[in-house]
Amino acid sequence: MIKGRFAPSPTGRMHAGNVFSALVAWLVAKSQGGSIVLRIEDLDAERSKPQFIDAVQRDFEALGLTWDEGPYFQHDRDEAYQAAYDELCERGLVYPCFCTRADLHAASAPHHGEKLVYAGTCRNLTDEERTERMKERRPASRLIVPDETLSFVDGIQGEYSQNLAAECGDFLIRRSDDAFAYQLAVVVDDAAQGVNSIVRGVDLLCSTPQQMYLQDLLGYPHPSYAHVPLLVAEEGRRLSKRDHDAALDALLERFKTPAGIIGHIAGITGIAPTCDPATPEQLLATFDLQAFASSIPNNVQIRWS
Repeated sequence: MIKGRFAPSPTGRMHAGNVFSALVAWLVAKSQGGSIVLRIEDLDAERSKPQFIDAVQRDFEALGLTWDEGPYFQHDRDEAYQAAYDELCERGLVYPCFCTRADLHAASAPHHGEKLVYAGTCRNLTDEERTERMKERRPASRLIVPDETLSFVDGIQGEYSQNLAAECGDFLIRRSDDAFAYQLAVVVDDAAQGVNSIVRGVDLLCSTPQQMYLQDLLGYPHPSYAHVPLLVAEEGRRLSKRDHDAALDALLERFKTPAGIIGHIAGITGIAPTCDPATPEQLLATFDLQAFASSIPNNVQIRWS
């Protein structure tokens, strides 16, 4: 059975891009007789706010984006993340990293314009060097990756490959403040919650091979993936919660009803032939993932209008 997920971070109100991703996730799961899990990704305790946790659930409900399980909260899951982390450590796959952000930018090479490839600066430090550096700075933890290419076929973007060593480098699985990193947490959560269909923004496409590598190490199955284009503002600028771009309150003011919002997003993204008001249930009657993927004129960005 197909099981998808909504996985919002409670750091602000949803915007049009978040709604688009959630809508496609819901349609992909429901069009195959599947279910949806709601998971609140509140790993970042400093930025996660209780009022946004409540708001995101109300927003989903108002938009007709129902879920079947949850909500689950990442702040309740440290024990599970610790068990996976300990297993990787016991296998000698983890090492402490003392690099600051400035160090990372100075030593890392950019890949595809945005992502920095970690240069392995701390991988081969001696025990003595690690002990000395520990006196000055708490380390983060990185996972050793092999010189190996992982490939998969994305439901929207098509075939994608990444050489872990050349295009990613050893990546963080725990931060220096002891918080578990996103990559580890989502892999553990998806496996535990039975999620086997992941729909999210194309900005996370490059994270997928790293998550697949973790799934292999931990004995988890690979979900199917579909990465939707980003909705962008002027000059290709990404919509963001911080800038209140196309925030839900503003969308309601503009489009008057939840069906008006859903219908407009469906129309400009090719889910529906027009921008007429529509509920997710109404869109479900004609939704087909392959037809949607082939209809997108630009598989990376869609101009928000």
